[in-house]
Amino acid sequence: MESLYKGYKLTVGIEVHAELKTKTKMFCNSKNEPHASEPNSHVCPICMGHPGTLPVVNLEAVRHVLRVGVAVGGSLADYTEFDRKNYFYPDIPKGYQISQYAYPLVSGGELAGVKLTRVHLEEDTARSQHDQGEGSLIDYNRAGVPLMELVTEPVIHDAETAGNFARELQLLLRTLGASDANMEKGEMRVEANISVSKTEAFGTKVEVKNLNSFKSVESAIQYEVKRQVELLERGEKVIQETRGWDEVRAKTFSQRLKESADDYRYFPDPDIPKFKTSLSESISLSRIRESMPLLPEEKRLKYSNLGIPREQVEYIVSDIESDSFFSKYVECVSGTNQDKLIRLGANYLTSDMTSLVKTGEVLSHASPAHLASLMSLTLEGTITSRVAKDILKEVVFEGNDPTAIAEARGLVQENSASALEEIVLKVITENQSVVAELKSGKETAIQYLIGQGMKYSKGTANPGTLKDLLLSKINS
Repeated sequence: MESLYKGYKLTVGIEVHAELKTKTKMFCNSKNEPHASEPNSHVCPICMGHPGTLPVVNLEAVRHVLRVGVAVGGSLADYTEFDRKNYFYPDIPKGYQISQYAYPLVSGGELAGVKLTRVHLEEDTARSQHDQGEGSLIDYNRAGVPLMELVTEPVIHDAETAGNFARELQLLLRTLGASDANMEKGEMRVEANISVSKTEAFGTKVEVKNLNSFKSVESAIQYEVKRQVELLERGEKVIQETRGWDEVRAKTFSQRLKESADDYRYFPDPDIPKFKTSLSESISLSRIRESMPLLPEEKRLKYSNLGIPREQVEYIVSDIESDSFFSKYVECVSGTNQDKLIRLGANYLTSDMTSLVKTGEVLSHASPAHLASLMSLTLEGTITSRVAKDILKEVVFEGNDPTAIAEARGLVQENSASALEEIVLKVITENQSVVAELKSGKETAIQYLIGQGMKYSKGTANPGTLKDLLLSKINS
């Protein structure tokens, strides 16, 4: 899809930085807790850049990036090295950042229809705080945290595709357990390189930072394409620069002129030995492939093949807790009605259980096995769907046996015509006007009468039996 604005084609490349989930930082044994409440509580001479210290590569971080590489179908490097990216800023204690330049861990690949250039590792910077009076303070808890950088090819041509790509990447990182990728906490940070042109040649690239939500990604791109086109239409030039995103004013603002790779004076870090991933058992390609979980796109296909509606599939797959619960639920159901039970469980998970979670219930405390038991009773006709919904919280979130509850409270579905006859007569007697409408041809009136029968039976009557009995009595 291409976005044309006054004849100009938009081109976007995305860069994403994601903090990786490891016990320690990228090159030292300091705890990887960048959001610790006490500033500068997880630092050491190595991550603070003290003279004479030597960094050691965190192989768990390497493993995370290689698993991302497998997931996106990229080429995984055997030989790799780390480089020094030189620039001075207070949040870089060494005066340079350890990153990867010439030999990234992953090259190529594709995600959500967007081709990737590379995925590599580097260390995160410290966090500057500018709201502490006249001066600024720096918290080095984040300095040295493992950071994955992913760069796409400039193949995105509309804001929606960019937003969807970022969403899919976040989902992938969470599925792999590589990162929580919470954008509000800065665990996943998106930058968009944006240009417009009337020809096949790229226009002048502008990088927009500070995009801390998917909405911001899309809004910033939409704003920037209009800004650049208006500049060109007035005969002015677009300046290659880095711009920030002002969420309140919904506009970008200039920060600094854009650097080039030469400005950073990359060179191989002499303190970190070059290495081959194949020589380390924990990050060998075979071990990496063995560790891969079912990926989001594979789950979508699996659940769709089970007959689950697309909207429900997307809801389940896009929420890690729902996906985890549903995967366990699927393992709990079996037999000739397995497919029906899976579809019924998906329906309850994405509707009634979601409503309970919104009111304070915790999905991670719910029991997939108890939901399976409840769905079996419903499908067998032992209890009605109304009863299942009424006792859902007690069964799934509180761990009570659904059969015991139904029997103790007289909620077992009544299928006997003789047992329901009294209720049917009561419904007809007390709803003569509705009965008259039904007789005159208003077929939907029967649903109201069935509803009244369910109400009188406290949800235990079989709706099908009720319908047959009502129609038989009314038409006799």
